[in-house]
This record gives sequence, structure tokens and C-alpha cells, in this order.
Amino acid sequence: MSDCEGLPMDDSASAASSMEVTDRIASLEQRVQMQEDEIQLLKSALADVVRRLNLSEEQQALGSRRGPTKDPALMRKSPSADSNVGKPARPMIATLPLRPTVNNGTILPKKGGSTLPSPSGSGSRKDISTTANKSTVRRANSNEHVGTLTRKDSGDSKGNRTRAGSTGSNSSGKRSDSKQRDPVFNAEEGYVKMYLKGRPITMFMPKDQVDGYCLEARGDLPCNKLKLDWVYGYRGRDCRSNLYLLPTGETVYFIASVVVLFNVDEQLQRHYTGHTDDIKCLAVHPDKITIATGQVAGTSSDGKQLAPHVRVWDSVSLNTLHVLGAGFFDRALVCLAFSKSNGGNTLCVVDDSNDHVLSVWDWQREDRLADVKCSNESVFAADFHPTDSNIVVTCGKSHLYFWTLEKSMLVKKQGLFEKQEKPKFVLCVTFAENGDTITGDSSGNILVWGKGTNRISHVIQGAHEGSIFALCMLRNGTLVSGGKDRRLISWDSSYQQIQTVEVPEPFGPIRTVAEGRGETVIIGTTKNFVLQGSLDGEFNSITQGHTDELWGLAVHPWKPHFLTCGYDRQVCLWDSSSHQLIWSKSMEDAAQSADFHPSGAVVAIGTQTGRWLVLDTDTKDLVTVHTDGNEQLSVMRYGPDGNFLAIGSHDNYIYIYAVVENGRKYSRVGKCSGHSSFITHVDWSLDSQYLVSNSGDYEILYWIPSVCKQVVSVETTRDIDWATHTCTLGFQVFGKWFLSPSFLSVCVHLK
Repeated sequence: MSDCEGLPMDDSASAASSMEVTDRIASLEQRVQMQEDEIQLLKSALADVVRRLNLSEEQQALGSRRGPTKDPALMRKSPSADSNVGKPARPMIATLPLRPTVNNGTILPKKGGSTLPSPSGSGSRKDISTTANKSTVRRANSNEHVGTLTRKDSGDSKGNRTRAGSTGSNSSGKRSDSKQRDPVFNAEEGYVKMYLKGRPITMFMPKDQVDGYCLEARGDLPCNKLKLDWVYGYRGRDCRSNLYLLPTGETVYFIASVVVLFNVDEQLQRHYTGHTDDIKCLAVHPDKITIATGQVAGTSSDGKQLAPHVRVWDSVSLNTLHVLGAGFFDRALVCLAFSKSNGGNTLCVVDDSNDHVLSVWDWQREDRLADVKCSNESVFAADFHPTDSNIVVTCGKSHLYFWTLEKSMLVKKQGLFEKQEKPKFVLCVTFAENGDTITGDSSGNILVWGKGTNRISHVIQGAHEGSIFALCMLRNGTLVSGGKDRRLISWDSSYQQIQTVEVPEPFGPIRTVAEGRGETVIIGTTKNFVLQGSLDGEFNSITQGHTDELWGLAVHPWKPHFLTCGYDRQVCLWDSSSHQLIWSKSMEDAAQSADFHPSGAVVAIGTQTGRWLVLDTDTKDLVTVHTDGNEQLSVMRYGPDGNFLAIGSHDNYIYIYAVVENGRKYSRVGKCSGHSSFITHVDWSLDSQYLVSNSGDYEILYWIPSVCKQVVSVETTRDIDWATHTCTLGFQVFGKWFLSPSFLSVCVHLK
């Protein structure tokens, strides 16, 4: 593959355009996933309509019958029929399930000889006349109390009709179908019910909490609050010029939505957390105190769109000073730079719109001085000339532009390559002491452009083998270049090579270079390492992280260790006390989930292909490998006693394995079948006798894992003590939904 193809995977120059490729692909993937979820819900709703129609027809045909039915077909369709023998029949339409689950407020088919009455219970029949019109939808009984909490999710007309044990309404029954559904508390049955995308989720509470429960009650918030302690990782894979040393001795860089200020000598971190979504660029003011960072467009916790913007903040106090461009920028910010010659009063910004608009701001007055369409191709760097604050240089795919600010307008002058072969990508820019502009490109050449001109004055042909990603002018006039060949080369003022240092292959190509203290330099790599060293010595890792989406997280049961894994096919074990990596291991497949055995001796890792493996936590040696299905394994969860392993898959099954010898031998017990969508979360009971699971279509099901049977009895499940509460649907986490509608996407491990 050439140097100008496939940045995310081969670290080539085109990776700089990952702002247009990687982020947009990620956005499209999210939309596709949301559409798949909606399709699944529509299929489920359609199946429910068919069931309702069939049962309604049977009910009308049997309308004159009062006793228990003997019709086998009807028995199959009515799971609670055998529990109603000898009792007056109630209207069948009143107990129609929305989904085939129990604690979502609906009924599951009878399994293993066990039965489950409708969640609304036999007691609710006293509120309904058995002679009621059989085509009438049942209203909630008088013991259901509608809360004042509201959801922004609006249900369809079908989801808004009230069913016994499925949904609720106010006692007057005059609720409009189009009105947003409030949560409901049924004191007689002992459950609360909420609505997600128009679907009812019924959650039965422990018996001892029913009498004193009030839906409107608000408990005091915990007096303790979480404080960000340490951030592992650095974003160098697809971002540039995002690593600097501050006078305080702190190295500043970003990862996700957090800016990290890391004092390596004292091993202390501070964090700027003012951003609401991923940061993509960073600039340090000439005063070395003020910092500007730009973020992508995002979505707030309540679903509102957040505009991309620039935040200017104080690196000492971590206070935000100014917010620029909210509503002006599009998609994301890709380049930032403060001016140098006028005291840093102006800031240039390039966004990620189709035209990659370049704008110049008086950041202290939050006033936009000028803006212009920069290029319809990717822009990789933008910087002010060090001696003229009216000149901005931008470079990117197939272009180098010199912009002059004249009377609120930016006038463009294109760099002329003339006899020099024009590179596909101009990747980085810096300036010499005499004011010359210096660029590095995808052909491995360093070009020098005379001050005040747009013509080449000097060429270092073939300075690197492959793309040059970074140029840094040191205080002593030495130019340092780094690139895809992992070489760090220093050049004197005559552009003669001084020395070369090669970064070891595991660290990856050099993405950015910054001057450190004394003779040291700091390097950021495309494999998300931050290295510190000298131009004639070895480099040590300051920090490192994953290079793709991180999905698996597991905490050691008794050591201060945690494990991470993700789509970069790397498994990493970390020490949370020293903040150091203990070991890492490469895998054949992208990883999706992980969990430690209670003994801590081994850790199980699920992949995207249905394979799962067990590693020794001390030696990282492979213990065993198994395969269940061919879809991603979303959750791995050992029972508290360590005798079973539950594996939740995207094929809708939960696979159960018996575990012996401290997690070193596994034998398959079977699989739990009953979910109609992919498994999202699984929790074990304290005694390891029961499982609870959530799925992508908001089901809550309960299981006896030793026999892979579903538990359909509410009286059995409501008082179970659970070892963990990772499931995002359930009575124990019910209140969180009304604080954060995006709670379903939260994944966190606490110890």
C-alpha cells in the first residue's frame, strides 16, 4: 500500500482525512445500528399485533364460555390458562402480551412445567367486569398510580393502548394516545412501569419496598461524588499537533473529551473536562498558559444536538475563558493555532465542513474577523506566520495555501511547486528562524518556501522513506522531522542531517514531535503512545492506550488491576495504583467483552466472531478457546461462586458453561433461549442460582442457569438478591432513566 492510502490502518498520509472517513463511518454505523434496533422493534410489534388479532378472534368465538377453556390451541396461546382453572374467565384481550417476557410486564410461554400468572395478578380481576364488552381494551385498575415523571420518547398508538400487566394509564381512562406516557406505580401488584420508545417495561419490586414506595419521592443525592483520577491513553492515530510541554513541567494532550495535563516526574495528572464530546485539535498560546481546544459535534444526555466549538481555557486554574463558534462551525474542528507576533490575540480555526472553512477570531472578544472556504479536500495543518499575524498557512491534500488577512477578508496565494513533483498530501508545516516556511509531505520530502513568497527555495529530497507527519523547530534552530518510517531525524540550519533515531516498531510511526526540557523531545505516535527521550538516546513510554474502540472492561476481584480490550485486537492489563501497563497481548479477533474469574487466576474474553478465550492473568498464556455461534459476544459474566460462566451473544442466546479448577476447565451446560433480540447485559444472583438478562428490545428475563430454564414466576424473582447491577433495565436502576435518557449506553465497573 502506498504512503498516501489508509491512514487509520497503515498510518499513511491519508489518515489525516480520517476526520472525513473514520468519524463519518462511525456516525453511519451508529445510524445503521439505530435503524436495526428500530426494525427489530417493528418486527416485535407486528408479531404482537398478529397475536392480538388471533386471540381476539378466539375470544369472540368463545365469548359465551365462563369456565376454564379446554381448547389446546388456546391453552398454547394463553400461558396463564392452566393457573386459572376453576376461576371465572376474564376477557382474553385484557392479558395480551406486548412482548413474550415476564418482568417487562408481559407473559412468557410455560416452560418446564412452571407457570406464571399475568403480572397484573388475579387480584386485578375484581376491577373488571367479566361481562365487559370483549372488544374493549382494559384500563388500568384503580391501584395503579401515574407518576409525574415524563419521558421524551413518544410511543405509537398501539404502544399507548393499555393492557393488563403491560401498560398503565390514569384511572379515568381518558389519556390521549398521543400523549407521552408517564411511569406508573401499581401498589397492589407491586411494580413500576415505564415506557421506552412507546414500549412498556414493567419492573417488580421487592415485597418489603411496596408499602412505603412513592413514585414522586426523591431521595437525597449521595454526598460523595466521583472525581476523575487518571486517564489512560492518547489520541495520535488520527490527530496531529496535539502534544506540548508547559512551563509547569506538564505534558498536555487529549483523549476522548478530556484534556490531560500530565506531570511525568511527579506522576500526577490534572484534567480539563469542559468539553462535551471528542476533542480533535489543540493549540497553546505564546504565554504557555492559555490553551484552545476544539471538539466535534455531539449529542447531550437528553438527546439535544451539541454544536462543534472551540473552548479557550486557563491551564493553571482549568477555568474556561471563552467559547467560540457554537453555531458557526460544522461537524468538527480539525486545526487550531494562536498568532505569535501580536501577543497571541488572534486564533485561526479550520472546521471539517465540506469546504473546510478557515476563520480568524479575536478570541478575547469572541469576534470572528474573517472566514473563507479553504478547500474541499482535507486540511491537515494551519498556523500563523511567526513574524506576521496577518499571514496564515494551511496545507492538506494536494495543496499549500498562504492566506493574507486584508480588511476582514482572507486572500489566498497558492504554493507553486513548479519543477518539484507535487505531492498528494502536504502533511505538516513549521517555520524557520528567518521566517521561511517548511513543509513535510507524503513523498517523504521536506520543502522550504522563502519568506514572503509562494515558491520553493530549498528541497530535502527523500528526507524520509514515506510520509512525513511531523516537523518541529527547536529553540536552538535545529529542525526535527518524524514520519511513517518511525525515524526521528534532526537537521541543522543549512538543512544538513545531524543524526537519526529510529523508534521501535511496537510504538508505531511518529505522529507529532514537541520540544521537551533541555535536550529531550516528546513524541506522539500513531499507535497512541507518548514517548519521551533524546535525539541520541532511547525513548521511554509516558502513556499509551488502545487504537480503536474500547468495549471490554473487567476489574480484578481483589488486586488493584483492571483489564481492557477492544477492536484493535489488543488485551491490556493495567495497575490502577501505579497507572502502568502490566502486560498486553495481541489477539486474532476484535474483542467485545471480558470478565475475571472470582479467583482472579484467569480472565475470559469474548470476541466479535463468537470465539472466546481464557487467559492466565499472571502469565497472559492461553488457557482455553471455545466458540459459540458466529456473532459478537456482548457480555461475559462468571457466577459469584466461580462455578458457572454466562456468555451473552448477539444471536439472542445466553450460553452457560460449568467451570472447574479455578477457571481452567469448561464444559458446556446449554444455552438459554427466550430473548427476541441480542443480549446486552447479564447479572448473577448472590447465591449463583439465578441470572437476569436484558436484550436490545428492552426485555428483562430471568433464568436458572444450571438447567438453562427461564423463571416465569414473579414471586420467585422479585426478592432475589443480585451480586451486581450491570443490567440497565430493572427496578434497582429505574430512577436513573429519568436523570439520563441515554443510560442504556452507559457501561461502567465499580469496585
